Amino acid sequence: MSRSSTDSGARATGRRGTPAGIVVVGNGMAGSRLVSEIRARDRRVALTVFGAEPQQPYNRVLLSNVLAGVTGPEQIGLVDPAWYDANDVDARLGVEVVRVDRDARRVHASDGSVTPYDTLVIATGSTSFVPPIPGTEDGLPGGVVAFRTLADCRRILDAADGARHAVVVGGGLLGIEAARGLAGRGLAVTVVHLAGHLMERQLDQGAGSVLARTLGRLGIRTVLGTSAGALATDGDRRVNAVELESGERLPADVVVMACGVRPEVGLAREAGLKVDRGILVDETLRSLSDPHVRAIGECSQYGDTVYGLVAPAWEQATVLADLLTGADAGARFTGARQITRLKAASVDLVAMGETHFGDDDPEVEVMRFADASRGTYKKVAIRRDRLVGAILLGETSTAGTLTQLYDRSAPLPSDRLSLFFPGMGGVQAADSPVRMPDAATVCHCNNVSKGQIRACWEKGARTADEVARETRASTGCGGCRDALEGIVAWLDEQDSVPVG
Repeated sequence: MSRSSTDSGARATGRRGTPAGIVVVGNGMAGSRLVSEIRARDRRVALTVFGAEPQQPYNRVLLSNVLAGVTGPEQIGLVDPAWYDANDVDARLGVEVVRVDRDARRVHASDGSVTPYDTLVIATGSTSFVPPIPGTEDGLPGGVVAFRTLADCRRILDAADGARHAVVVGGGLLGIEAARGLAGRGLAVTVVHLAGHLMERQLDQGAGSVLARTLGRLGIRTVLGTSAGALATDGDRRVNAVELESGERLPADVVVMACGVRPEVGLAREAGLKVDRGILVDETLRSLSDPHVRAIGECSQYGDTVYGLVAPAWEQATVLADLLTGADAGARFTGARQITRLKAASVDLVAMGETHFGDDDPEVEVMRFADASRGTYKKVAIRRDRLVGAILLGETSTAGTLTQLYDRSAPLPSDRLSLFFPGMGGVQAADSPVRMPDAATVCHCNNVSKGQIRACWEKGARTADEVARETRASTGCGGCRDALEGIVAWLDEQDSVPVG
């Protein structure tokens, strides 16, 4: 029998002799990845994970697909519950850690248990930010949901059942995903965004305008430069309209709050750890306050940066697993390049690096191509013959090429047009399996190269799904799925070509 069914009681009481190994607080995309990476390296270390959510960990990036109805909740799971028993992991699902006693090295949980640790890893992620809007003083009214978790997704779907009008407050990445998910279910959706254009952190004005036009073709209206002033409700305290600061009143059967997230650092702060926006860590992901505490994912802060994307969190999990198991004592996290991807029906977007450069910086060369009628916008920013930023919206065939150039800070081709249009000037996109070197990274979320995909295929994985299960390629944001399928198809073609 597994540890979770035999000695969880001993662990809970913290009796003398109970093995105090690694305790992970948080079983989301960062925490669950760390647990699986540790077990892949060491099957003996005592390992306990607490997850405040009761279900198996899931891919939060794909929640918008669940909203749209193209993916079922059961299809976005990251770890099968049976895996914990099979791998001797004490999984406390639906149990929240409420206090950390750093002196005694124990964590106190919501079920009354007390668990000792040698190393504590905090991976509590982020929580939704809900601004103080009139109408929310006594909590969110019926039909209003802050979109962050699978439970939130289910609440939105319940509210959307039979609804006609939806309002999404917030036009960042999460808001756009929620809007297209609801529009996919036939609702009339309006996105309300305070900034002057959508996704202002990742996109410039031109790209934001093209994105708004693309969403309009999907039946999603965009209202910019204003915010929700109040939520109007009926006698049952159920939302029926959103009153904007501009004075406009929007009918609403469903309101999704997507106003951003904040690192969940309450537990760390109460434990006396050093916290800025996130828990401050060094390049070994160790807390600057306590050598026995580490932090990864959205709740951690390395230098001045809190990483809000999945790829850096999974990179941190790999580094920390190497360190905690001794697989690589020299492993270090020294920062990550952030690449934002949004792939939905009629909305395909990749943004990386510094995207807001204009023509007023003499040290930066900026190239743009826009075709708003087709929903296409392309931009690259170049400094000293190196790519420092890029946006591809609507047509992303050169995304692989740009990502590799950006990741490696490699010299650019002399024909700059090839960065926008593959094949021009004799330069083909690195996405093409023929031209792509084995060292090229295909899946940036999981750091999977073309060579690893080829090796997996040569070992017998003959479909994209089989390769994905073995390598994890395409299981993050899903943006590389087309590239993965293309490589597998190309390998199949090469295998079928007769010798001579």
